[in-house]
Amino acid sequence: MDSREASLFSELKALPRAAWCLFAGTFINKFGAFVIPFLALYLRQRGFTNADAAWALAAYGLGHIAASLLGGYLTDRIGRRRTIVLSMFSSAAAMLLLSEARSFPAIVAMTWLAGLTTELYRPASSALLADLVPAEQRVTAFAAYRWALNAGWAFGPATAGFLAKYSFQWLFIGDAISSVLFGCVAWATLPHGLRTGVANAPWAVAWQTMRADKRLHKLLLAQLAIALVFLQMSSTFGLHVTASGFSSATYGALISMNGVLIVLVELSLTRHTRRWPVRPTIAAGYLLIGLGFALCGFAHTLPALIGVMLIYTCGEMIAMPVASAYIADSVPPDLRGRYMGAYGLMWALGLTLGPSAGLRLHARSPLILWGACGVLGIVAAVLVIQSGKRRES
Repeated sequence: MDSREASLFSELKALPRAAWCLFAGTFINKFGAFVIPFLALYLRQRGFTNADAAWALAAYGLGHIAASLLGGYLTDRIGRRRTIVLSMFSSAAAMLLLSEARSFPAIVAMTWLAGLTTELYRPASSALLADLVPAEQRVTAFAAYRWALNAGWAFGPATAGFLAKYSFQWLFIGDAISSVLFGCVAWATLPHGLRTGVANAPWAVAWQTMRADKRLHKLLLAQLAIALVFLQMSSTFGLHVTASGFSSATYGALISMNGVLIVLVELSLTRHTRRWPVRPTIAAGYLLIGLGFALCGFAHTLPALIGVMLIYTCGEMIAMPVASAYIADSVPPDLRGRYMGAYGLMWALGLTLGPSAGLRLHARSPLILWGACGVLGIVAAVLVIQSGKRRES
C-alpha cells in the first residue's frame, strides 16, 4: 500500500462508526431500489401505454418534491434517525401497496406515495452526515456516501433484471425487504443527530431565514440548473445513443461506465479536490458536466460517446462531493434538515421537469437540447462562484 492509499485509508478509518452504518444502510437501500427503474416495463407488461408510464413516473417525481419539504421538516422536528426509520418502513409498505394496485388511478396514487416515502430519508441522511463529521472531513464523508449510493446502483438493476425474468412481484418484495433492512440498521445503529423543537425553529423562523439568505437562493438555482442537465443521462442521452445507431445495450454499458468510474476513482480524487478552492472547484465540475452533454451534438461514434461520458463523469466526481460538503457547511445547524430539504427539492424538480423538457427539446432539435445543457452548466457555475465567500478551514 503506497502513501496515498494509506492516507485515504486513514481518512476513511477516521470517520465515525455511525457514518459507516449510514453508508451500509444506504448501500442496502440503493441496491434494493428495484421497482422504479423497471416501473415503465412493468406497466407496459400490464397493458398500459407509454403515456401512462410517463404519468406514473411524473407522480413519483411529485412525491419526491413533497418528500423534500416534509423530510426536511421532520429531520429538524423529530430527529434524523426517526425520519430515516419512518421513511424506510413506510416505503416498504408503499411498495407492497403499489404491487397490489390494478387500476391506473390506483397505480398513480401509489406511485406518488412511493415517491413520498422512499425519498423522505434524503434530507435526514445528508443532515445526519453533516452532524457526525467536522467540516474538514465532510468532502471525504460525502464522497463515501456517494460511493455507497453508486455501488448499490451498479449492482442493483442487474439483480432486478434477473428477478424480473421470473416475476415482477419479486421486485416489489425485494425493494420492500431492502427498505426494512435499512430501517432496522438505522434504528439500531444511528444516533438522533441534532433535533430542534418547534418553539426553537418553527416554520415561520425557517422561512424568514431562508428567504433572507441570498447565498441560498443562488445555490438553489445552481442546483436546479445542474439537475436539469444531470438528469438527461437517464432520458435523452439514451435516445441520442440509439439514434446514433447503437443498441440499448451500448447505452447501458455507457451508464455502467459512469457508475464504475465513480466507484473506482471518486474517493481517491477527493483527497485532492478537498484541498482546492471550494467554489471554483464546484464551478469547474459543473462546467464539465455541461460540456460533456453539449458535446453530444457532435458525438456520433462510440469513441466520441465514451469521451462524452468521461467528461461528464469527471465533472460529477469533481463537483458533487465538494458541493455536498459546501452546502452542509453553509447552513445553520438548527435548520440543517430544512435547508437540505430545499436542496433536495431542486433535484426533485429537476427529476420532474428535466426529462420531459429534454424530450420535447430533443424532438424539436437535438442540437438545441445539447446547446441548452452547455448553457445551463455555465449558469450553474456562475451562480456558485457568485454565492459568496465562506470561511475556509
